[in-house]
This record gives sequence, C-alpha cells and structure tokens, in this order.
Amino acid sequence: MVTIYDIAKKANVSAMTVSRVINKSEKISEETRKKVEAVIKELNYIPNNSARNLITKKTKILSLMITDIANPFFTSVARGAEDKAMQMGYQLLLCNSDEDFEKESKYMDMLISTGSDGVLIAPANDHSKKNMKKLTKHGIPFVLIDRSIPNLECDQVLSDNETTTRRLIEHLIKQGHQKIAIINGPLVVSTARERHQAYLDTLKIHGISVEDHLMKESHFRDSDVTNSIQELLNLPEDERPTAIFATNNFIGMNTMKTLHKHNIKVPEEMAVVSYDGIPNYTEEEPVLTVAEQPAYNFGYIGIQLLIERIEGTAPEKVRKIVLPAEIHLRASSLYQP
Repeated sequence: MVTIYDIAKKANVSAMTVSRVINKSEKISEETRKKVEAVIKELNYIPNNSARNLITKKTKILSLMITDIANPFFTSVARGAEDKAMQMGYQLLLCNSDEDFEKESKYMDMLISTGSDGVLIAPANDHSKKNMKKLTKHGIPFVLIDRSIPNLECDQVLSDNETTTRRLIEHLIKQGHQKIAIINGPLVVSTARERHQAYLDTLKIHGISVEDHLMKESHFRDSDVTNSIQELLNLPEDERPTAIFATNNFIGMNTMKTLHKHNIKVPEEMAVVSYDGIPNYTEEEPVLTVAEQPAYNFGYIGIQLLIERIEGTAPEKVRKIVLPAEIHLRASSLYQP
C-alpha cells in the first residue's frame, strides 16, 4: 500500500510537506504543490481519512436525514444537498426515516457513533426534538429543512406555508368554490399544522364557514386516500365539497386517481389543487394545479448553513430562510363551461 513516505521519496520532499498538500495547507508553494499532486496521481495514493480524522476530529462527512426517499420533493432536496456538499469539500450520507421517530432515533445514534460533522434534517415530527437535543449534547451541528420543531432555536430552511396555502385556497374561491375540503398530513408535523391553519384563516377571511366534515387527515407518504374521498362523496349534496386542497404531492396525486376511479369529473364536479408537484409524472401531474416548491434550494442552502456552523463562520444568531413556492394553474382547478 502506498504511503505518504513513498510520495515524499519520489517527490523529493518531506513527509510533512506531503501531509500539508493533502490537507490543502496554504504554507506550500504552488510549484511544490503541483509536484506532490502529480506524484500522488501517478502512484494512485488514497489518503487514510481515519488517521487524519483522529488529528483534525473532522470526518468531512455530512448527513442528510429525509422523511421519504420515494417523494420526488426529497429527491431534489438530496440533489441540491449533495451538489453543495461536494462543492465545499464534504461528502454526504443519506438517511431515510420514513416519517418514523424511532427509525430516526436509530439513525441519530449511528451518526453520533460514526462522527458525522453535521446533520441536515427534515424531522419526522414534533417528537424529533429529543433527537435534536441528542445531537446538541454531542456537539454535532444541525439545520432543519422543510419542517420546524416548536421551541427549538436553530438554523432552518422552510417553505412559506401560510402564503402558499392562502394563494391556493383563494384561487379556488375565485373559481366560485365555497365548499372546499382539505386532505392533510398528521398535525404533529409542522407543515401539516401550518397549512391547516392557513386553510382555516383563509376561509374565515373570505366569510366562508369552517366545517369539520370537510377536513380529513392522512399522512405525507404515498398513502391511500380512498376512505377520505369516499367520506366526502357520501356527504349530502348540500354539504358535499366542490373542491379539494391536498396538502402534499402524494395526497394530490392519489386524490386525482381516486376521483377518477369514482368517475368524478375534474374539475367539473370536483376541483383539485395540491401543495407541491411531482416532476415527470406521466398522468395526473400535468393537469394538476400545484404550488411547486424550490426543492433543490432547500438542500443546497441547508448544506451551506450547516457548513458555516461547522466551520465557525456562521453568525451567532440563528437564521430562518423562507422559500416561496410557484403556483402553476392547470386544468384540475380551471373549469370553463
């Protein structure tokens, strides 16, 4: 196995000089750096990161914890996070919690034991605060994305849930809808809670009564909304909704599929809008009115904030970045008789 001593001998420099080149020290002339790097490439030398980590106490490995790898939103988040990490000289480890607090906890224990430098995380739910405290106890910086946790002060990159929800509901109201249902995720998740509250507030602002039987709860993973749709369709005609607000992309997609199975015409009999879209989906997405989030930027900006915390260049005050969504009005909510 090639060692730094082999590199030093062939380059006619000291082992310390080789070490400085590997660790990108500025105390090396450009000529010497290029000479050593050429020998490293020639001998196909791979640095021993484990040994170096014992000295620097840094692994140059970051962890991304997402709630559902199957969700295209988080696929784009991961792409942005990886791109930024690589740009800054870090590698990225991907973890998937499946919106399960216990699974998330096991991953946290693993990340702590392996010495991850920092964690970018979309928490499973409000209970994840316990896991964040565990990271703090072990001195591991973290940044929240997509979801917040009550009474937890930290850097965050979040969606503008209030404004985006209001715009979607007001679009439906302008289309003449007064009976608007919501199919939401669990309210123990901040995004579900904030979209729910914005839904209620928007209806009240426009003088539309809030009706409990029009509010259904599912979850944010690829779930079956058949029961929720069936319950809405079974309502008396004067109580039945004419529009549905789906609070994430999977709920929106499955709402469209279920309405189709029930031979409900969209948007003539039921309009549908969704928070977030599904890129490259082949059936419902091209006709579904959505609020498209800049998913890539959640990962890219989140990693930037995290590395600044790790390297001590971040301001003392925690930062909250709120990213707007872009509304795409499509056939699922645009009824033209």
